[in-house]
Amino acid sequence: MLSLGGRTTRGGFCDGLSRRNFLRIGALGTAGLTLPGLLRAESDRGIGRSNKSVIMIYLVGGPPHQDMWDLKPDAPKEIAGPWRPVASNVPGLELCEAFPLLSGMADKLVPIRSIVGSQSAHDAIQVFNGHDPKKAKPTGGWPQFGSAVSRVMGAASETTPPFVSLCYECTHGPYNEPGPGFLGASYNPFRPTGPTRDDMVLNGVTLDRLGDRKNLLSSFDRFRREADATGMMDGLDTFTEQAMGLLTSSRLADALDLSKEDPKVVARYGTGDPTKHMDGNGAPRVPQSLLLARRLVEAGARVVTLNYSKWDWHGGPNNSIFKREAEDFPVFDQCVSALVEDLHERGLADDCTVIVWGEFGRTPKISAKVGRDHWPRLNSALLAGGGMKTGQVIGASDRLGGEAVSRPVTIPEVYATLYRNLGIDPSTATITDLSGRPQYLVEDHAKPLPELV
Repeated sequence: MLSLGGRTTRGGFCDGLSRRNFLRIGALGTAGLTLPGLLRAESDRGIGRSNKSVIMIYLVGGPPHQDMWDLKPDAPKEIAGPWRPVASNVPGLELCEAFPLLSGMADKLVPIRSIVGSQSAHDAIQVFNGHDPKKAKPTGGWPQFGSAVSRVMGAASETTPPFVSLCYECTHGPYNEPGPGFLGASYNPFRPTGPTRDDMVLNGVTLDRLGDRKNLLSSFDRFRREADATGMMDGLDTFTEQAMGLLTSSRLADALDLSKEDPKVVARYGTGDPTKHMDGNGAPRVPQSLLLARRLVEAGARVVTLNYSKWDWHGGPNNSIFKREAEDFPVFDQCVSALVEDLHERGLADDCTVIVWGEFGRTPKISAKVGRDHWPRLNSALLAGGGMKTGQVIGASDRLGGEAVSRPVTIPEVYATLYRNLGIDPSTATITDLSGRPQYLVEDHAKPLPELV
């Protein structure tokens, strides 16, 4: 669906400017992304062409840190479980034996074993915006990370949106991304999953015909500009021109087309079925989303988010946590290690930060149903890339994996690190809320993790 110069006959914005569409490409319009607005933000702020980026991988439901990168082999069996740690290529850094590929590249990773202050219930909001959901928030709510980055930095490429979400919609609302908050719908991510990808074609409209339609739109704009006493129409042609590039350039469409990727690389990541949701909710296990994320940051996206699989393993008949881990861990090991390896081989590791985490940790004690329950008192994350000092562990938990005993890390500190890696100073950068008040990007004046700088 291509819409040029659409105008409603009723209603208008509070500033008196009639509602209009510059470009709408399939579900791009319904997702709320207004590329001209994002490009305008870049122009207004004088942002340069930084190619720094972040790939955020949300492990839906809360991953079990005690079974992944903080194993406790000397704890009682009701705590330790059946997995054993194995040595990595970094002396003293051990990961789960089910992660041989990640263990072989631990020098490129940073497990954080001591995140505190996580929420206690299922909700993606804190993962995606970095703010404590129990604290007061501005009217409209906090924008998620990619929306804030879009507002501060704008687009790095005229034909690639700065914020792309590969997250699949979950049947349980709390697992879904929280949205752009007080920044408004213009700062929603571009969502290429579903029918939008197929709609990113001209559908019989030739480039010549498209040019004719653009000229017609420009003629209407000139007429409106002559009748506009406010001067608001001035300069809109520039942003319409850039937005038109999204349709006439193949860069974004190519990034989303895995048939253009080396088959050996696709096989290295692995594949999954995006229609198959774990347990009927949560997110599907789609390893190729990680490859799409890498291709998107190469195409100019600043932030790519994705949700991966279902990690809310409470146990039950034929569904013990260790059965589920035995099924999921090897696939996870393959695709995450492929992403990290790929970034290094393609010279992107210094510019692209990868973070893997969930909304909270899991209980140290294994339940009678052979599962681990919610445990907000200790969370974990895995970081890679971003030019950080990798090959180290940050923080430590007690002998049962239930409390941080050294270097407690807060979620705002993690977010300050992500912003810093993008070239944004979290101590000075602000975004303006609906009341006109500037808001800092992170809480508590948090600083980036010094261990990684």
